Amino acid sequence: MSTSVFTVRGLGMAFGPLVLLQGADLEVLQGETLAVIGESGSGKSVFLKLLAGLHEPDEGEILYKGAALGEPDGDAMRRLRREVGYVFQNDALFDSMTVSENIGYALKEHSRKSDEEIRERALVCLDMVNLRRTAIDEFPSGLSGGMRKRVALARAIAIAPEVILYDEPTQGLDPQNITNIATMIEELQRTLHVTSVVVTHDMRTAFGVSDRIAMLHEQRFAYVGTPEELMQSTAGPVREFIDDAMEELKALF
Repeated sequence: MSTSVFTVRGLGMAFGPLVLLQGADLEVLQGETLAVIGESGSGKSVFLKLLAGLHEPDEGEILYKGAALGEPDGDAMRRLRREVGYVFQNDALFDSMTVSENIGYALKEHSRKSDEEIRERALVCLDMVNLRRTAIDEFPSGLSGGMRKRVALARAIAIAPEVILYDEPTQGLDPQNITNIATMIEELQRTLHVTSVVVTHDMRTAFGVSDRIAMLHEQRFAYVGTPEELMQSTAGPVREFIDDAMEELKALF
């Protein structure tokens, strides 16, 4: 039986009158890639930020490896920050920093590595995301959208994480780069043996990279299962969502 990395119980989150999550339950299992899907505005990205400790829930609890996330300076939160890499939706690179400085930012802040060691780690991470080493001293403003996404991936893996959280990793990319990033997620999963949670609106990515898919609907996870199980589901909300996405999924099934 797989160990739970994240256990979510009765999660509730609202911004004023807008309720995004209410009584949401979910488990993320060690070593799996879990895709989170749902309609735009359903709260997928907010959920991911809750897992990362970037937001605090209004209700319920999140356990990371059995320990409840609570105070920002608590043991569980400190462990999460050491072990979890995060790929932001808009890549969130620092334009005033070079690629090397972006990738090594967390190492600079939270490790005792020298500048030379951090630079070498940045080069290794560029290799892992198939980005040319000559980009190491460039600034993000000079990179294409696909290259910026790769730098964001490299930054997330620089700390050698046990978990990677991806927030819409293919948003704004052309079809070829979407395929490239999805392939890279699979490769990182195989080589690093991490647990991954991928929030995405792109159904090809969701079905292509995941072991399981969780569908967020009406503030809860209405369905959790394998891609094949999800395709065969007769549950009303799931069926409607899948039928709307069939054009994207025809190439996979």
